[in-house]
Amino acid sequence: MKPLYFLASLLFVFTSSIHVFGQKETRVLDPQNMREGENVEYCLTHKKNAALLSNPDYARGLQEAQLAYEEVAKKGDQTKGTIYTIPVVYHVLHINGVENISDEQILNSLAILNRDYRKQNADTANVHPVFQGMPADIEIEFKLATIAPNGQCFSGITRTFSNMSYDGADGNLQVDAIIAGNNVYNGVWPGNKYLNIFICGDIGGAAGYTFNPSTWAATSMKNGIWILHDYVGAIGTGSVGTSRALTHEVGHWLNLDHTWGGNNNPGNATSCPGNGDNVQDTPTCIGVTACLLNSNTCSNDNAYWGYDIRDNVENYMDYSYCSKMFTEGQRTRMRNCLLVANTGRANVVSAANLAAVGATGTTYLCKADFSADKVTVCAGNQVQFSDQSYNMVTGWSWQITPATGWSYASGSAANSENPVVTFDTPGMYSIQLTATDGTNSDVETKSGYIRVLGTPATLPYWEGFEDYTSLNNLPNWEVYNANNNNAFELENSFGHSGNKCAKLINFGQTPSNIDELISTNIDLSVIDTTSGTVTLSFRYAYRKKAASDYEYLKVFITGNCGENWAQRKTLGGNQLSSQTSASSWAPSSQADWVTVHMTNVTNNYFTDNFRMRFRFEGEGGNNFYLDDINIYSGGPSNDLVIAGIENQDLSSINLYPNPTDSDLHLTFSSLSAGPATLKVTDLSGKVVQTYPLYLQAGKNMVVSQTAQLAAGSYFLQLEFNGAQTTLPFVVE
Repeated sequence: MKPLYFLASLLFVFTSSIHVFGQKETRVLDPQNMREGENVEYCLTHKKNAALLSNPDYARGLQEAQLAYEEVAKKGDQTKGTIYTIPVVYHVLHINGVENISDEQILNSLAILNRDYRKQNADTANVHPVFQGMPADIEIEFKLATIAPNGQCFSGITRTFSNMSYDGADGNLQVDAIIAGNNVYNGVWPGNKYLNIFICGDIGGAAGYTFNPSTWAATSMKNGIWILHDYVGAIGTGSVGTSRALTHEVGHWLNLDHTWGGNNNPGNATSCPGNGDNVQDTPTCIGVTACLLNSNTCSNDNAYWGYDIRDNVENYMDYSYCSKMFTEGQRTRMRNCLLVANTGRANVVSAANLAAVGATGTTYLCKADFSADKVTVCAGNQVQFSDQSYNMVTGWSWQITPATGWSYASGSAANSENPVVTFDTPGMYSIQLTATDGTNSDVETKSGYIRVLGTPATLPYWEGFEDYTSLNNLPNWEVYNANNNNAFELENSFGHSGNKCAKLINFGQTPSNIDELISTNIDLSVIDTTSGTVTLSFRYAYRKKAASDYEYLKVFITGNCGENWAQRKTLGGNQLSSQTSASSWAPSSQADWVTVHMTNVTNNYFTDNFRMRFRFEGEGGNNFYLDDINIYSGGPSNDLVIAGIENQDLSSINLYPNPTDSDLHLTFSSLSAGPATLKVTDLSGKVVQTYPLYLQAGKNMVVSQTAQLAAGSYFLQLEFNGAQTTLPFVVE
C-alpha cells in the first residue's frame, strides 16, 4: 500500500520582483517534461511547488494542511452520491491575438471538464482490459460563476487587455494585471470563492500549472490555474489532443500528484521505489510522454494488486495522449480535499458560497451585450456581430442607426443571434441590441460603434497632424487605448516639421500598456505591381525613463482594410532609444527625432484599401512622439513627399531654416532647364504667394521672403515639368 501523504503547496511568494517586459532571459525547456511533438513543458505544478519548499511560511502552511487532510482521510469517503459543484471564472489575458479565445471555446472546455469528472466520456469503455471497470465518476461538476465579488452579474468570463499575456515568467504579475484591468470587476477574486482559470499566450514555457491546496494564502486569487489558450477546449485554437490539460491541472488543484509521484520528471526510474502518487489503486510507474499502453515500468505494485501490473498510462494525471480516466482512489483523494476547511476548498463548494457567486444553476437574463469582429471597415465590407448577453437569451432584436447605408447579409436578419451586416456608406453607426429570456429584457447601445471609412487618400500621403485640434473622432485616424488610460493625443506646441505631432504620455503610467494609432485607407493601387516601389517613412522621438526599460514600437500594415494585419517593423529597447530621462520628457530640437524608412511595403499591399497601424507597447518608461508619417512611390527620401506627384526631375531638395522668422532658402538640383512655379499655401490649400521661376540644369537656389506671412504652418509647392513637390515650413 502506498503511504498517505498530503502534498500541500503554496501559491506565489509575495515579494517584490523586477519585471522587464520584452527583455527576457533565453528560456531553456526541460525535454524530459515535454510530451512527444510539443514545444512546451506539459505541466509545471510540482516545479512551482518545489521552488517554495525553503519558505518558512510555506512549510508551516504545509504542515497545517497535512494535519487537516489526514483527519478527513481517516473517515474515508463519507459523501458518496453527493455532487459537489465548483464555481469557475475564466480570466482571458490577451492583446487581441489568437489568445483572446472565443466564449464558445471556453464553454467547450467547461463541457469537457464536466464530461471527464462525471465519467461521461465514451472512451472510458476503451481503457486497457486490465483497467476495465476501474474508471471512476468523481461526482464533481463545474459551473460558471455569474456574480462578481462586488455583486455584479456577469457571464463567468473576464477579459483583460495587457501585454502581460505573453510575459509568463511571473504568473504573479499576470494575475495583478487581471486584478487591475479586467472588464468586469477590478479587484481580487478570492480563491476560496472561485476556481480562477487564467488563459494566457505564455505561462513560462508550460502548457499549464497550478498549486495544490494550502492553508497559506488560501484566499488569494493566485490560488488558481494558469493555462495556455491552445490547451483550452477542443475547438478554436484548442484541439482534441490538448483538450484534457485542464482536466489534469484541476486534478492538481484537487490535491492529486502525477501518477509517478510529486515531481515533473516522467521517465525517471527513481520513481519505482518512491512513494508514488499517494493513491493506492494507481500502479507505481515512472510516467510516460506518449500513449504506451503496454508500459510496465515498476515491479513494486504487488503490495496492493497482488501481482505485477501495467502502468495506468490512460490516467489523466499521466502525460500520455490517450488519457481518459481517474481511479476510485483518486476520486476519494479529490473529494476529501473539498472537505478541508483551512485550505479554502471547503468554502468554494459550500451552498452559501454557490449562492453568493451565482453558481446554483438558476439562469436568467441579467445583461444584454455584444461584440463585433471589427469596428472599423472600408465601404462594402462586412461586420460579424456576436451576442454576448448573459446568462440566458432566447430572443434578439438589433437596431442600426442611421437606418440606411447598410444591409443584412444573406441568412441574417434583425432577429438573428449573430448577424452579419454589410456597410456600404461611409460614416459612424450606432448599434443597439435588445435581448430577452422570454420574461426579462435588457438593452445595450453602443454609440458610434462602427466606423466606415470613406474615399481612400491618394499618394503621396503625408500626416503632420497640423490641421487638427484634437485626435478624437478623426475621419483619418483611429486612436486605440485598450487600457483606458493615457492614449495618443495631439501635441499643439511642437513637432518635427511644424507645430504639432502625435504624443503618448507614457511617463508615470502603470506598466503593461498597449496604445495604437491607426490610419484611414490609402490608395496604393496606382503603383505598378511589377516594377513599382513604395516607401513608408515616419519620425519619432522617445527616451527611456530608466536604462532597464524595454519598450516597443511596432508598425503593422494591411492591404484589405484591416481584415488581416502584418507586422513590418519592430523597434525595442536600446534600438528604440538608449537615452534616458528620469523626468517626463519632450523633444526640444530636431536632433531629438529619428527618421525611419520602411521599404517592405510589397506589391501584395498595392490596393486601394491599404492602412497602417502604429503600436506602442509600454512598461512605464517615458513619453513617445510621432510625426511626419509619409508614404510615397519610390525609394527612401529624407525630404517629405506630401502632395501631388513626386518630381523625378528634381533631387537633393533642401528647405532651410525651418522654422524661420526671415528668408526661406530652397535648394535643389534639376535634370533640365525650363519654366517653373513656386507657390506658398496655407493648411487649407489657399494660395497666399506665387512666384514664376526659370530653372537651370544643375544646382538651383530660391530665396523667398516670409516677413509678410503671419506666424503659422504653410506649404511650399514647386511645380516643374507637370509634377509637383511640396514641403512644409513654419513661420515663427
